[in-house]
Amino acid sequence: MKRIIYTLIIAFITVSVTAQIDRSKMPEPGPAPEINLEDPQQFELANGLKVMVVENHKLPRVSMQLTLDNPPILEGDKAGVSSLTGALLGNGSTSIPKDEFNEEVDFLGASISFGSQSAFASSLSKYFPRILELMADAAINPNFTQEEFDKEKDKLITGLKTQEKDVSAIAGRVQRALAYGTDHPYGEFTTEETVNNVSLLDVNRFYESYFVPANAYLVVIGDVEFDQVKELVTEAFTPWTKAAPPSLSFSKPLDAQYTQINFVDVPNAVQSEITVQNLVDLKMKDEDYLPAIVANQILGGGGEARLFLNLREDKGYTYGSYSRIGDNKYVPARFSASASVRNVVTDSSVVELLSEIDRIAKEPVSAKELANTKAKYVGNFVMALERPSTIARYALNIETEDLPSDFYKTYLERINAITIEDVQAAASKYFSANNARVVVAGKGSEVLENLEKVTFNGKSVPIKYFDKYANETEKPDYEASVPEGVTVQSVIDKYFEAIGGKDNVAAIESLKLVYEGSAMGATIKVEEKKTADKYAQTTFMNNAPMMGVIAKGDELYMKQGANKTPLPPDLQQDMKSSMGIFPEQKIATNPDAKIGGTEMLDGKEVIKIEVPGKVVQATYYYDVESGLKVKEASVTSMNGQTQNQESMLMDYQEFDGIKFPTLKTSNLGPQTIEVRLLEAVINYSVTEADFE
Repeated sequence: MKRIIYTLIIAFITVSVTAQIDRSKMPEPGPAPEINLEDPQQFELANGLKVMVVENHKLPRVSMQLTLDNPPILEGDKAGVSSLTGALLGNGSTSIPKDEFNEEVDFLGASISFGSQSAFASSLSKYFPRILELMADAAINPNFTQEEFDKEKDKLITGLKTQEKDVSAIAGRVQRALAYGTDHPYGEFTTEETVNNVSLLDVNRFYESYFVPANAYLVVIGDVEFDQVKELVTEAFTPWTKAAPPSLSFSKPLDAQYTQINFVDVPNAVQSEITVQNLVDLKMKDEDYLPAIVANQILGGGGEARLFLNLREDKGYTYGSYSRIGDNKYVPARFSASASVRNVVTDSSVVELLSEIDRIAKEPVSAKELANTKAKYVGNFVMALERPSTIARYALNIETEDLPSDFYKTYLERINAITIEDVQAAASKYFSANNARVVVAGKGSEVLENLEKVTFNGKSVPIKYFDKYANETEKPDYEASVPEGVTVQSVIDKYFEAIGGKDNVAAIESLKLVYEGSAMGATIKVEEKKTADKYAQTTFMNNAPMMGVIAKGDELYMKQGANKTPLPPDLQQDMKSSMGIFPEQKIATNPDAKIGGTEMLDGKEVIKIEVPGKVVQATYYYDVESGLKVKEASVTSMNGQTQNQESMLMDYQEFDGIKFPTLKTSNLGPQTIEVRLLEAVINYSVTEADFE
């Protein structure tokens, strides 16, 4: 009974209080929560290593972060030497072989990792002395061997080769090179040639020159005692020879003199990578640092920011659009606003990005935008304090960025004090639409015609052309890349002759193909059945049907088990335009299909047929010499999202007089799926059950 009465009293109080709240008004924000950040205890070794210790006894864990706060390093014709150095560090030490080192770290349930200018370790606090000892040993006495060097060099070169046609990688490389210049540490790039210039001796020299304690900071945080840390660190790191890195000079980067488009032609691009950028002289200790990052958050900091709401939610140009502003105490940093967009809206997206940058620099933000952004920073800041790595980073920033000791203790107070005027002043200072460099990497044959017509604030925006390594070049000549007399029909005719002859192809009334491969530890089988007006594809995983696509008459749907989901109307229309035994039979009669020029693919010249659609933009690649189709690519754009698919077709073999590729490799996200042709049945007996 007491519990019932108590409950009724609480309910009455709650209703009474609620009745007194005016819900038509937004509640006034309360005071910023008090931030209690413990100041680290510090000491310094004779060799220059500065050590900060933050005791936190909530959990029996400890983490260690070693950071070398060196100025940017220009690697020149040996670009890649820092990456190789970072990859080789941590492979044991001169006294402990790599395998034994890794086995002991794993046995203790710990982790140790290295970069060319850093090291990190974490473990249970009871293993802290040994893990600290191992990290120090690997840092001071690295185990650089020719065998491991050769392995890491091969891995680096392989990674570079995979990026040769990666539009995002090309765009990022050119953006940095155009912003800073290729003779600047932030503008130079690693190539296969520069990596091949690097020897094991170069790695040793780089390590000896730059992995030195003069600008080194070690932050230890967790369940430790300061006196114990001081004793152990002194013992472990005193052998680190006192030295300072060499002083280097490099070019001073300059902004573009006027707003311009810097275009990089990437013929295989299925969408355009756009970045509007300019240099900013911003440091964390600057008075307007916080207003600047708040301005950037409002412009392009997430899904509620202006760029995202404009280019994705309103226009549907892209899956997402964002901006970021950097800070750097050594050299100018970059402000950038970017988006990956469909080819057809590349020019419009450039204008929208510039317009949003211009608007936030010239017009005050709304009180609601500022309040929401402040609330987000408060929430993120408070949650981040739960992570030990955050405390370590804050302690390090105070030391390396010359910040006041109460920078983070008063962080929320200063965020909440930012005014609309502060945001506009920072935006107008750091975001520029008047001398912006708009870097566009994309398929020139599809986007250049409209890009050349772009105007902003009543002025035409000029275009300069660059290759994939930021060298200025001439405008691409797309007409010259199409051989004289080549048409869509002539390419298709040659393809049909190559696979068995037009008459034999025309005589096929039904076709069944079965491919099999493996992915994610499972056996994948894909079965296709085709007639002139019907299509069925079923995907099996470990022989169990997972998904199907059916097309017959006006029925086009996806099938999962007993569930049938009709395809969107635009996608249905695109599918109908390519149905048939071979898609080329419909492409030949499609007035929108066109020759997309030629390019080199795996050392062979290929010619492309491009087939536009409402949802799916398809491209087919045919070997100029043999006539065989060697690649299919598509980009599917729906609901603001874009999905790219590529399949390489290889090893043609004959089945009943017709050649089919018996090996297909396709991309599935970051994975590559390889399937082989198990069965090809021409003019099999078709039943209704085949298309249900």
